Amino acid sequence: MDHRNGFSDSNEISNNSSTCCIVAAANTETLVSSEPLINNTPDVAALQLLSKNLESLFDSSTDSDSFYADAKIALPSGREVPVHRCILSARNSVFKTVFSGLKEIGAKFELKELARDYEIGYDSLVAVLAYLYTGRVRPLPKDVCLCVDDDCSHVACRPAVDFIAEVLYAAFVFQVSELIALYQRHLLEIIDKVAVDDILVVLSIANMCGNACERLLAKCIEIIVKSDVDIVTLDKALPHHIVKQIIDSRVEIGLDKPENRGFPDKHVKRIHRALDSDDVELVRMLLKEGHSNLDEAYALHYAVAYCDAKTTTELLDLGLADVNRRNSRGYTVLHVSATRKEPKIIVSLLTKGARPSDLTLDGRKTLQISKRLTRAADYYKSTEEGKASPKDRLCIEILEQAERRDPLHGEASLSLAMAGDDLRMKLLYLENRVGLAKLLFPMEAKVVMDIAQVDGTLEFTLATINSNKLDGAKRTTVDLNEAPFRIQEEHLNRLRALSRTVELGKRFFPRCSEVLNKIMDADDLSQLACGGNDTPEERTVKRQRYMELQDVLSKAFHEDKEEYDKSTMSSSSSSKSMVVIRPNGKLTGSASGRSR
Repeated sequence: MDHRNGFSDSNEISNNSSTCCIVAAANTETLVSSEPLINNTPDVAALQLLSKNLESLFDSSTDSDSFYADAKIALPSGREVPVHRCILSARNSVFKTVFSGLKEIGAKFELKELARDYEIGYDSLVAVLAYLYTGRVRPLPKDVCLCVDDDCSHVACRPAVDFIAEVLYAAFVFQVSELIALYQRHLLEIIDKVAVDDILVVLSIANMCGNACERLLAKCIEIIVKSDVDIVTLDKALPHHIVKQIIDSRVEIGLDKPENRGFPDKHVKRIHRALDSDDVELVRMLLKEGHSNLDEAYALHYAVAYCDAKTTTELLDLGLADVNRRNSRGYTVLHVSATRKEPKIIVSLLTKGARPSDLTLDGRKTLQISKRLTRAADYYKSTEEGKASPKDRLCIEILEQAERRDPLHGEASLSLAMAGDDLRMKLLYLENRVGLAKLLFPMEAKVVMDIAQVDGTLEFTLATINSNKLDGAKRTTVDLNEAPFRIQEEHLNRLRALSRTVELGKRFFPRCSEVLNKIMDADDLSQLACGGNDTPEERTVKRQRYMELQDVLSKAFHEDKEEYDKSTMSSSSSSKSMVVIRPNGKLTGSASGRSR
């Protein structure tokens, strides 16, 4: 793109359009924009002032959710963007039609009613709306378009591709021909630098945009035809007619044989269909027929890529597949798991022996794949205490810890070591520890508890249970204050599950484990765990003290976590600076990666 600022007839951007717009400065590396050049022409100066005023109006409405906005656009994520109907109706025929049916002040329009084929994110919608308000193309939002890999140039990583493709689709939905032409042209300029798997996303959106993106569609198909993307991946990612076109083209130029046009093997297809139905028992029955095995069907690769985490775990538990097997593209199962951004699947694979050090054919580890797929905005987002951590960040932290290969050894903490062989005391300790983990680190706790299958055991409580109330009812808890205390199978099952939970927490979430160690080793909490011969009054006092300590220590943890986040941000080694929006709304400079 040529460097240009100021006002320009949009015919330079899109044919057959008479809309006057302000063209942002741009180059072949990235879409950027700046303030329009000062022009002494009265008409241009007036338009510049109008553009600035409308931009101020739009920014005020999105920041404060007010400032005379009389309608809202609701996104599938739950976020809402306040807008001004008169402005959008005057600027865009699609909005004019939409708002003609919304008469009341403050009416809400569901974006999914218009954008049915692909989900438009908040930042992409704001980019299109800002153009309609001001006539100027905003720069790419850096925190949204940057990944967290220090070695990435950020020209064509997945966050950048996702944003540009989303804006392209949004522009198509709202029929903004100038933006369609601009963003299609930018994708064409960077397409040779985009990863093959990411091109599938661009191809899919270009197909949705139809004739408006013919050039982009043709270029993407050309690249995929010459790539090593297999038919299973194509079938999952693209419409059938596009898949057929790609396979036919491969046969035509001699890259494939006519007999390979269909699915590789009917027995493999049956296994994949069983996995699609989450029916691992059916998979087991198909394997007994002896026509294929899990490795030949690349069943683990398939399950990790497309199936529920529970189904993947059950398939792993069969113990019939090589967890480090490579598929036809040279990807191990762990490599594929990075694209799912599901912490439970990654932990399950690592506990079964998956090697995080294995490289793809182009020299990437799973950790780098995961970083290239993760937006900086999501990775650096602060998490409130007790709220779930972003899955993207958890996946990276798990893989970083796996590569360090230095999980904590020994007892979980001093308190558990002192418990010795006292089963009741161990159970009390583990129940309290896991309970605190659920309170302070809900996402991390859920990951390890699911893998340890804690939900399949009975919870032990300190409260006295009236056995008469349990007659004929389903028992979900077990009283540890029963005298005499008898070791039963349910105690052992619970102990194994909780111990496994703590072990996995130490291995994959050491920072969380250290925080829990400090809390659980507090003297008052150790005394609270010894409830043997206490009177009911003493137990009540201890429970109250426990809650007080829990509140105090939770606040202390929150402060420690804020310090940790700040130190992590400042210790990043990347030389590429970026702007990160912190919770207080201020812009702070930081690096584009995160060193741990």
